[in-house]
Amino acid sequence: MQEYDLYINVKKPAIGLYVRKGASLPDFADPEDWVFDGTSAQDLLPSSVVEGVEADGHAFRDMD
Repeated sequence: MQEYDLYINVKKPAIGLYVRKGASLPDFADPEDWVFDGTSAQDLLPSSVVEGVEADGHAFRDMD
């Protein structure tokens, strides 16, 4: 089963960023704003997150 790494934005903790497990963060302007927060299995995530990662290599999620 596919797994995904979660990064939280330290300036805006309500924003999460998912990438495939082991993938580096996409080329963001401020990568130091993102902190690793764990890994989740595909079946624990909304389908929109999984589809976003598959299509774009990353997906944002409202963590509230």
